[in-house]
Amino acid sequence: MTILKYDGTFEGFLSAVFHCYENKIDDASILKKVYSASTFFDTEEEIITNPLKAKRVWKGISKKISAEGKKKLYKSFLSEVIEVENIMLGYIKRALSSEKNIETDFTDYNVLTIDKIAKKVSREKHRMDAFVRFRLTQDGIYFATVEPDFNVLPLNADHFKKRYADQKWIIYDLKRKYGIYYNLENVEMVTLEISSTINQKSQASQYFTIEEIQFQQLWGNYFKSSNIVSRKNMELHVKHIPKRYWKYLSEKNC
Repeated sequence: MTILKYDGTFEGFLSAVFHCYENKIDDASILKKVYSASTFFDTEEEIITNPLKAKRVWKGISKKISAEGKKKLYKSFLSEVIEVENIMLGYIKRALSSEKNIETDFTDYNVLTIDKIAKKVSREKHRMDAFVRFRLTQDGIYFATVEPDFNVLPLNADHFKKRYADQKWIIYDLKRKYGIYYNLENVEMVTLEISSTINQKSQASQYFTIEEIQFQQLWGNYFKSSNIVSRKNMELHVKHIPKRYWKYLSEKNC
């Protein structure tokens, strides 16, 4: 077994795929550097990310699968499922070697698995679209923190850019320690030193404007006063808004 270690980026993964074809490696296993663990019988190689090689692979894939198929591959990559790269590699090999489109051949393990993973990532993306709550910082930037199950921020960027085009905002993934920042023109990836106290109500005045804190309290009071206890259906409520998302919602934390 040849273990190909890459830097964890999508271009790095595609560079590893290129390396497999360039060197005719049939028994490759592609793993992020942080996860790779070889045995006595394995051969390890470190892949240097090469944008040109990655582009060539993506162009080759484009000739064999649809735009929707490519989206599924990218979403699967963002899932961060352990060894998803090898499932993707199997999918790509099958697609490139087949004369027919393989995207709906669910008898193939890799095709079926990619489809299932992509659907899960899509659901998480849409939930982040719905459950992100911004707060206005003292620097005049609308700020939100999230911890999604999958690395979906790259998929959320376009939605929030269109929806909040007239204000600067940052959505920060506390789990993966990076965020997306919109500066009224472009969305950029950013890393910040985020204090663990930023989501504590007792420390809110250090980070957010007084008006924002008052607005959050007002919204919480409205939510409580509009709630009809006799019509409360917690089972239905949790079905639409799972408990793991409640920590994002200002109306749940007032």
